[in-house]
Amino acid sequence: MTSSTNPLLTSSHLPAFDRIAPEHVEPALDALLADAEQALGTVTATDFPADWTAISRVLDVATERLGCAWGAVGHLNAVADTPSLRAAYNAALPRVTAFWTRLGADERLYAQYKAIDPATLNTEQQRARTLALRNFVLSGAELRGAAKERFAAIQERQAELSQKFSENVLDATDQWSLLVSSEELAGVPQDVRDATRAAAQAAGAEGHQLSLKMPCYLPVMQYAHSSALRQQLYRAYVTRASDLGAQAAQDNSALVREILALRQEEATLLGYPHFAAVSLAAKMAQSSEEVTHFLRDLAHRARPFAEQDVAEMRAFAAEHLNLPDPQAWDWPYVGEKLKEARYAFSEQEVKPYFTAPKVLAGLFKIVETLFEVSIRRDSAPVWHPAVEFYRIERAGKLVGQFYLDPGARSGKRGGAWMDDVRARWLRPDNQQLQTPVAHLVCNFAEGVGGQAPLLTHDDVITLFHECGHGLHHLLTQVNERDVSGISGVEWDAVELPSQFMENFCWEWSVLRHMTAHVDTGEPLPRTLFDKMLAAKNFQSGLQTVRQIEFALFDMRLHSEPAAGIDFMRVLSEVRTEVAVLQAPPWNRTAHSFSHIFAGGYAAGYYSYKWAEVLSADAYAAFEESALPGGEANPETGRRYREAILEKGGSRPAMESFKAFRGREPRLDALLRHQGMGAAGSAA
Repeated sequence: MTSSTNPLLTSSHLPAFDRIAPEHVEPALDALLADAEQALGTVTATDFPADWTAISRVLDVATERLGCAWGAVGHLNAVADTPSLRAAYNAALPRVTAFWTRLGADERLYAQYKAIDPATLNTEQQRARTLALRNFVLSGAELRGAAKERFAAIQERQAELSQKFSENVLDATDQWSLLVSSEELAGVPQDVRDATRAAAQAAGAEGHQLSLKMPCYLPVMQYAHSSALRQQLYRAYVTRASDLGAQAAQDNSALVREILALRQEEATLLGYPHFAAVSLAAKMAQSSEEVTHFLRDLAHRARPFAEQDVAEMRAFAAEHLNLPDPQAWDWPYVGEKLKEARYAFSEQEVKPYFTAPKVLAGLFKIVETLFEVSIRRDSAPVWHPAVEFYRIERAGKLVGQFYLDPGARSGKRGGAWMDDVRARWLRPDNQQLQTPVAHLVCNFAEGVGGQAPLLTHDDVITLFHECGHGLHHLLTQVNERDVSGISGVEWDAVELPSQFMENFCWEWSVLRHMTAHVDTGEPLPRTLFDKMLAAKNFQSGLQTVRQIEFALFDMRLHSEPAAGIDFMRVLSEVRTEVAVLQAPPWNRTAHSFSHIFAGGYAAGYYSYKWAEVLSADAYAAFEESALPGGEANPETGRRYREAILEKGGSRPAMESFKAFRGREPRLDALLRHQGMGAAGSAA
């Protein structure tokens, strides 16, 4: 197979997603890994100059080709999983992991970077070099002999385990289904009933086929009158990929223990007391103690509100729903009924107004207005017919491009995410400016009966969230690849732009432009919006302590060296400390906690709450400067874009925040936004 016939080896600036097949993976990696190895050998030769541009021209160009090709394979593995692609990906994973581990720990390359004279570098390159030197240390470049070999073996094994963890969760989710009658679905919204009936028909069955994917699972838990049905789904969902799951081969218990043991061993090799210290070395937070204090302080502030939320639900369930003792699977239903009763508002009442095309148009309008760009349809090879491709321009010049993959389907990993295809880079090989490209991936329900897909308001928030990540990557004006866009941004600040965008989903000046009833085309009535707004902070205390539960569990697992031996005991202790609704003892949510075991958030899940403080405070600047009609002030949008989005990772996140706000962040904006107003303190 030649480079001209292998789509992973073509010189096209966008991946040929429509042509990449499992049989292309191995030969492409043979060539790309050989090129990268040769480049590494060249720049670490004794006669090669310690010069940033010279090294980049040889090594970074080769490793970027490898990274882009492997990124395309990994992306397809996440959004279009097949047995043959999975096999090809898993066969290649150890080789790719081994190369990146070896590259990051190469003492010769480390010496070259240390020898570069900082005075020869521009500001962006100086920042990139500083981060590179730190990353060499964290990647084991200062280790020697057996310790170095063991460190490399740990990285390879961790990659295997994380991939297997993810596969088990995907398979346990995809393989579960339940056929029920129409009567059993009493209370469930019509669009969900239609979709589950269509799923049953596609499987050659009568009735409704339920799944554990969010577009089905969540509305059944919220609206199905049958507590027995809710219990059946809940048990299946919270025992996925565990010792209590449907298939023993998918049990993640041993994987979790081994992953945690390997992370602790890695920390010990690097001279750190625990893995949390390794993780935090590249974050804004200074220590696990600081993070734990932050989480417990927030839990203390939120707990009274959470306890009030639960007391109100208990009283309502007993009085109105004949549920004197609600169980774990009843709370979503009780909460939804209480919200409907209190605010005369239901998510399902709003959903017909959020048609996917209209929401997308509204999202693009706010982005175009605030950030002085235009978004247009574009063309590129895609992996599924539902995927769309767009370009962002400013003053007629290309700024960046992105793929949008909105729908849930089999073979596609759950959740929502943004990842990069390539970064903005003033290329050292040809002096051409490479524009950035990103993926935006969601898992929304598909349209039924020829209608446009309908989104819940939560779906709309998710779309805006991922778009915020995308804008961070795509609007950068940094020319040095390793600190452009999201690259080089501290992990606990990377959620700032995404959570910032969520705020616009609660603004009438935005929503009125992005709603149209699926049947009548009428925009969302102001009276219905007012009900939504009144219900916005419904159970925010409960939701806050739930997130703190996950974050504290994560931090304890990675800051207590022996925690992995009995990780369920640690989870139980955390729940006892912060939860106001105790989960059943057979709840196994840790076994599907992909964020920390397969998603890069190890000792970093707290960053959602940490960055929420930053994003709420940043958005407060827009509230303070709003125009008379409530619209966001484009001048504030320009300052935000220039101070935060365009700077990417070229300076510490705190510097970017202070450049925008003129001070360090405060907690009060977050508490106010979530209806838990209190005196502010520093984040």
